[in-house]
Order: sequence, then C-alpha cells, then structure tokens
Amino acid sequence: MIHNISSSFHKFVRPLHLHHYHCHYAPQTILTVSAATTTHLRRTMATAVDPSNTRLGWIGTGVMGRSMCAHLINAGYTLTVFTRTPSKAQELISMGAHWVDTPKAVASQSDVVFSIVGYPSDVRQVILDSNSGALSGLRQDGVIIDMTTSEPSLAVEIHSAASAAGCSAIDAPVSGGDRGARNAALSIFAGGEESIVQRLNPLFNLLGKVYYMGAPGKGQFTKLGNQVVIASSMVGLCEGLIYAHKAGLDLNHFVDAISTGAAGSKSLDLYGSRILNRDLEPGFYVNHFVKDLGICLRECQNMGLALPGLALAQQLYLSLKAHGEGDLGTQALILALERINNLSLQSEASAIGKP
Repeated sequence: MIHNISSSFHKFVRPLHLHHYHCHYAPQTILTVSAATTTHLRRTMATAVDPSNTRLGWIGTGVMGRSMCAHLINAGYTLTVFTRTPSKAQELISMGAHWVDTPKAVASQSDVVFSIVGYPSDVRQVILDSNSGALSGLRQDGVIIDMTTSEPSLAVEIHSAASAAGCSAIDAPVSGGDRGARNAALSIFAGGEESIVQRLNPLFNLLGKVYYMGAPGKGQFTKLGNQVVIASSMVGLCEGLIYAHKAGLDLNHFVDAISTGAAGSKSLDLYGSRILNRDLEPGFYVNHFVKDLGICLRECQNMGLALPGLALAQQLYLSLKAHGEGDLGTQALILALERINNLSLQSEASAIGKP
C-alpha cells in the first residue's frame, strides 16, 4: 500500500462524513493523485444517501418549504432547520427537527443543506454571507441545494464559491406549487454536476421528480422558462373565465367542459375551481411571481429576446402588487382582469355555490 498520499485525499474519500474507506493500490501505481482524480474518486466511491449516514439541513419553511422538509423528516432523516420566523418551524420542530438561529449553524450540523427562500438577495445572504451563511459552516464535501427560483448567474456564483471551498452546489428550483409540495409531486429542475445530482436522487425522490438540466445555472433557466409558460397560461385562464361570465355561461360547468379538451392544462386543474370559489390563498405568492417574471425579462434582454406575452403578464401582476395584493396567490390575477372589465365573478360563484 502506498503511504504518502496526502491527508487531504483521505479526507476527500470520507463521503457524507460518517464513513471511511481503505484504498489499496498496486505497487506500480503513480504516487501523486491529481485534484481531478481525487474529486472523481470522492464521487464514485460515495455511499448511497440514506437516513443512517446523511444529516440534512433546511433553510426556509414557508408555504412550500414546510411540506418539503416534512417529507424528509417522515422518511427518517435528521433535520436541522433555520427560518427567519421561528414560529413557521414549529410544526417541523414538533416532528423532531432541531431549530438553530443561523444558516451557518444549520450547515455545521449537516451533510446536505437545502434552501428555499424568497428572493435572490435572500439566497445570497443565507448561502454566501461570510459571517452567517451556510457555505461558511459547511464541511468539505458537503452539498448545498438551492431550490429558490433565482438568477442563473447567482447559481453559477454559488457553485464557484462552493467548489473553491471543497463543497458542491446544485441549483434545483421546483414547480408544482403548494399542492405539489404537499403531495411530494414537484418537478425539480437540477443544474450542476450530474454525478452529484444522481447521488442525491434518494432525497429528490422524496419531494417529486428530478430532471437533470445541465451545468450550473441551467436548473434556474429551466424554472424561468417554466414561469414564462405559466404566466401566459394564467392570463388565458382568467380571460377565458371573464369571457364565459360575460357570455352568461355557468362557470363551473364551463370549467368542467373545457378541462378535457385542448384547453385543459395544469393551471386550469390547479386554479380553475380556486378562482370560482374565491380561494385566493397563496400556493405561490404574487410577490414572488413578480420577482420571477422580472428575472425572466432581464434574461430576455440579455438574450435579445422579445416575449410580449411575458411582458403583458408581468404588468398585470405588477398591478396586483400596486393594489396591495402581493401576498395573495397567483390565481388572484382574476382581480386585475375584473378591474379592467368592471365586473366580478364573485356573484357568479356565490350564485352557483359549487364547493
């Protein structure tokens, strides 16, 4: 056995903190191990991720994060959590999670750290802040998974900073809203190193279905494209309901009738009945959607793209925010269309009263 391989190599091949490996080499093996080879061995020799060898951290327990974190606890994982509002973590604490007061403290007790917060500025703070950010507390070989919808350039920056610290970072924003989070049916768009994403599949599978999209930042680009599609879909859904109302149709019957045809969509399935029942509680906040569409439009400018449907949707959502409705769900777009047309679907929904 060769005895002069650097101690750092042995540190690198302790995947997930708790396991050690004894590596044997033939006498003719080259004595020096390059950084690239070390990294490759570290990843290929990693043990499978499971509750017995992987400690998890979670930053952000809002509308979606709370349900997502709960799935991991229910699967037997040890969870350390941080949220700026401790009361939002009480349900998870009652399930066995341990609350700490900084993202750095989360990372210091975790092998894999998830984050899902509000804005790119929040992502930067909870991950990259030199004093309290998760990266400053994460051990070498640890992994950060940011599931916030954020800027692709920030995802690349986080990946670079993590790599420099001997860690890994994956951008993995999600789609599916609050129902997808509760039902572990989210679509997860992952960017980063494919081998790391594959190793983390047991965790992603507890939350939904992961799609590997490519290099760092590609997960974020995918989610932004997803938001472009949703934006125009929501405009179409709300305009269709306004049109059907003005035509004197039974709106519940109208929604049932079109849902099985070419107009059927996930947006219709998720939000049609909510709109008719005046359920505007957030599965995804208007404020956050305005943020997402703003990022999309800035990326369009960088790419030299003109997407007028996206621009129109963003203006309509901005009007909701201007009316103080930013904390409602994205289905509240109906309010903007009602104001433009000086009508309300509420009387129609009350008259029909289908629960």
